[in-house]
Amino acid sequence: SHGLMIGWTAWEIGVSKYVHAVHSRSEPPTNENQWSPIMRRPFASHRSLFVALGITSIGFGSLLLPSHASGQTSTATLDTIRAGRFDAGKMWTFEYAPSEYFTETYGFDADGAWFERARMAAVRIPGCSASFVSPNGLLATNHHCVRGRVAQISREGEGLLDNGFYAASADLERRIPGYYADQLLATEDVSEEVFKALEGAEGEGGRTRAREAVFENIRSRLLDEYGSAGEEIWVQMIALYNGGRYSAYVFRRFTDIRLVFAVELETGFFGGDPDNFTYPRYALDFAFLRAYGSDGEPYLTEHYFDWGAEGVEEGDVVFVIGNPGSTTRGTTMAQLEFLRDAFVPAQRQWYESRHGALGEYRKARPEEAEAWGVRNRMFSLSNSLKATVGRLEALHKPVIMARRAAAEHALREAIAERPELAARYGGLFDRMAEIQEAKVALAAPFAAFYRLGSPTYSSATVLRALAAADYLIARDRGGLSADSLGVLYEQVREVRDNPPELERRMLAARLADFTRYLDADDEIARLARHDGTPEATAASLLAHSKLSSAQDAAAALEADGLDESDPAVRLAMAILPEARAFGAAYGPLIGEEQALAGDFGRVRFEVYGRSVPPDGTSSPRITDGVVSGYEYNGTLAPPYTTFYGLYDRHYSHRDNIEWALPERWRTPPPGLDLGTPLNFASTADTYGGNSGSPAVTPELELVGLNFDRNVNGLSRDYIYLPEQGRNVMVDVRAIQAALDYAYDADRIVQELLTGQLFRTEQEADASR
Repeated sequence: SHGLMIGWTAWEIGVSKYVHAVHSRSEPPTNENQWSPIMRRPFASHRSLFVALGITSIGFGSLLLPSHASGQTSTATLDTIRAGRFDAGKMWTFEYAPSEYFTETYGFDADGAWFERARMAAVRIPGCSASFVSPNGLLATNHHCVRGRVAQISREGEGLLDNGFYAASADLERRIPGYYADQLLATEDVSEEVFKALEGAEGEGGRTRAREAVFENIRSRLLDEYGSAGEEIWVQMIALYNGGRYSAYVFRRFTDIRLVFAVELETGFFGGDPDNFTYPRYALDFAFLRAYGSDGEPYLTEHYFDWGAEGVEEGDVVFVIGNPGSTTRGTTMAQLEFLRDAFVPAQRQWYESRHGALGEYRKARPEEAEAWGVRNRMFSLSNSLKATVGRLEALHKPVIMARRAAAEHALREAIAERPELAARYGGLFDRMAEIQEAKVALAAPFAAFYRLGSPTYSSATVLRALAAADYLIARDRGGLSADSLGVLYEQVREVRDNPPELERRMLAARLADFTRYLDADDEIARLARHDGTPEATAASLLAHSKLSSAQDAAAALEADGLDESDPAVRLAMAILPEARAFGAAYGPLIGEEQALAGDFGRVRFEVYGRSVPPDGTSSPRITDGVVSGYEYNGTLAPPYTTFYGLYDRHYSHRDNIEWALPERWRTPPPGLDLGTPLNFASTADTYGGNSGSPAVTPELELVGLNFDRNVNGLSRDYIYLPEQGRNVMVDVRAIQAALDYAYDADRIVQELLTGQLFRTEQEADASR
């Protein structure tokens, strides 16, 4: 592939297996000396590593763990801190359903039929989870899961994101283009079939071809078995335990999804970024969708959760069913230390700088920013930023690292005690540590080029310049066909403009990355501060480059008027060779790391079997927990909050937009009991991707919708600690009260309570 693709090829895509988009807010270092030394190493000094890997002074696996916060050394050792039974979490899969554990722990018969009902009533939607709550295809999820789509389907003058939406009749339910919901029909453990196919494969290329071939055979077999007329069936191959096991998931996909109800943004995102990842909370973060069949009618299903109108109380068990994203609980200590010292700090800086650029642009051009969708982009980034800071803080906590070290020590001992395992897997830990050392040596260019090709949060000028440099190099070198050269030509033309004010800030942010992480003598860094500062250089470059707009770029291409005299082209010509060299060095490390991770997964499964669930994979899971408050800030967080708290937050922060209520809610709606539970917390093991997940009782009644974790739960990327970590849910009692008293949405309320579809509000009113 050509140079433009370096921003999103192997080194960036592969590493996402170990790094995630969950996030937080904290003040960045005020001077570059506060950055970890490994982030300041010049790229040029590591050229030798592209041939021979390894050279770093950082040690791995130490039992004396430094305390980042205090600067003191913790005396926590393996003699005093032990790994807990559920440190690896409770993200149970349906093919390895924990029937005995659920039955023994919670006193009900969690048999195969129970798990089938739970699995079939839950669905996966883009980036989130949802569930059927009536036999007529009605789906419940979070407002924040669909708010981008709400804005998308708003018609001129509507402003549905701010004003909310309610389809008072069935014919007003509005289809969401390109949206879908996946229902898990069946799972099959195909590990032995895959492992057998890989046995004779040679080299990474051979293994990849063998894996794809056996995957295709499995898909074809399952499609023949489950496919039927009028249904869209697809099969997803899921690597569990980082490739230590493989499962085939058979989904039914619904492609006609319509919006039925959405609250106002101020209600669904009440508390905004300050309250994000906190508890107590007071958000009405819910929405309703409906799945339609191929006949254009609401989909009729026997698998749905009954409405648990009575709710739950403290100590009650809840099961949360959803699709948690990637976690790293199965990584080694060496990998954790790399994340702590290099990867996550680079992520944090990227999120902070891009969120800052968008915020400055929104402040300078509020109306233009709103039209450009900047508000939703900022919500996404602030969420990611806040979680990233929480993850970084978790990696600096001695007790967490000590418990992870204890778990690793136990696994090492278990492997050593079994000769057949020791012979095959005994060298895994040392080789994984060597790979991390090599990655540490590449930390500076990694941070400098991080998400270089991101289309949403990048400078359009940089993307266009990289494409143009690729085109010019290929044209001058010769050897490409006219068609191939035409593809590169079109890549330059296809980059869309940002608004000028936003483009200047995004370009300055990228130039600042280069000056922050690359050596001062590096050509890229010199060009990035050509006019003194990244900000001044960005303004100058945009004023003098023919690539600063799509129109000017097209004209320059047409006139054959692009060369290295253009400042953007000159910058791109400096970036491409270093980015390619970095990718050539980093990509193989990630490839080997993933292969080793699969070996680690296999040996863990050999040692622990199904008693330890796999890391999150954005695939369907079920987790258990109990409704519970916790101690925090010297006081107690209650198990649930009420509407009283919502109004207290609103009036206590009267002049702050984050706690502003929409007009409909400024005065409590007549009939609303302010003591109604609004949000509640439990110990269930949720993660990003669990938004919208149903929380159900042993009787499979819906009692809440998961929408967040507290700050103590941000460590769940690496370890599950239920002492204070909580997931946060919207209580169904609040949802029903809001629909009844604030929105007069009887059509939905009556369907939830009776299971009957009412075509109009009048029909529903008459049924009461």
